[in-house]
Amino acid sequence: MSREAGVELARVVREHAGRLAASLVSLIGDFSAAEDLVQDAVEAALQHWPIEGIPANPDGWLYTVARRRGLDALRRNARFRDKLALAAWPPQPVPDDRLRLIFTCCHPALPRTAQVALTLRVVCGLTTAQIARAFLIPETTVAQRITRAKRKISDAGIPYRIPAADELGARLVEVMTVVYLLFNEAYLPTSSQRAQAQHLAADAEFLATLLAGLMPNVPEVLGLLALIRLHRAREAARFTPDGQIIQLPDQDRSRWDRDVIVDAAWLIARAASLKKPGPYQLQAAIVAVHTEAGRWVDTDWQQILILYTMLDRLAPSPVTKLHRAVALRYVAGPDVALAAVGELRQALNGYHLWHATRAELLRDLGRPDEAHEADRRALELTANPAEQSLLRQRISWA
Repeated sequence: MSREAGVELARVVREHAGRLAASLVSLIGDFSAAEDLVQDAVEAALQHWPIEGIPANPDGWLYTVARRRGLDALRRNARFRDKLALAAWPPQPVPDDRLRLIFTCCHPALPRTAQVALTLRVVCGLTTAQIARAFLIPETTVAQRITRAKRKISDAGIPYRIPAADELGARLVEVMTVVYLLFNEAYLPTSSQRAQAQHLAADAEFLATLLAGLMPNVPEVLGLLALIRLHRAREAARFTPDGQIIQLPDQDRSRWDRDVIVDAAWLIARAASLKKPGPYQLQAAIVAVHTEAGRWVDTDWQQILILYTMLDRLAPSPVTKLHRAVALRYVAGPDVALAAVGELRQALNGYHLWHATRAELLRDLGRPDEAHEADRRALELTANPAEQSLLRQRISWA
């Protein structure tokens, strides 16, 4: 099976496993029992579908396998009989069930690490081993997080439903944050032997697409999906074949996926028409300005600076101020940008990109020794292999 075919198979399995999980949790009311059945069905699909092909009715195929596994469990252990009410097997899942499942996994009562693990396990169908490999943590740690999260859901009586209107805002923020954090980890893993984690990026896009399909009139959901798609549109140009970072000025823009960029631009326009701006929409708009430039020199830095200023007013953070300083470099000059970066020393002294940005500005201003030291500090603070390689190159040139 080709790599492309394998990626498509994994996408189909994830999508249908998510629907199956949602229906089973709704039907059974028990995360553990439902999860066991979903994993059995997913493992069977990954074993048979590469050989036999994807069936005409993937949902029905997975349901049949899960039903058989459930009946086997009933025969082995009568205590599952009440939970696995398989005689009333649903012919098709209700699409909103997946949304209820995401909101349940991302309940604010759960730690964010548990939210991510539970969402990947139950909604995306990843195994604990796959999640552990993705984040470079022990499999036992992942299993413990998932077990504790499910116990918390059960003990606290967290309802399996989309929150009421007066609860939706805070809960939706949690859901989008989990998707955003997942994509950030995929885009440049914080502790990994890989430069990027495309499977996690695909999972983040899958979840964002699901949210946008089920909540098409929530502008921030559309903005989040646009942001993820715009970044993924540049995947083919971001790294050399051996995993070295190709920085934005040097990327071959002919390798960017223009169809995806156009689609993301439509999402941004649709979100803007709803007249409720938010951080994800502004971040997506910033990336869109970059993708609109045919060459690096054509980048509209004034527009990017305006958008970062708006973002910092709407959702202020030291990292946003750092990105704004980068834009300021191209609008007002490196000396003004360096002063803005210097104001963030206390907040970002432990953040590798603060030091790396400062190093670039110091080089622009003809201060190579200080730039060299800033790059060395940035290297000490990052574990991503592609970033480490780039910083080592800069240090060797000094």
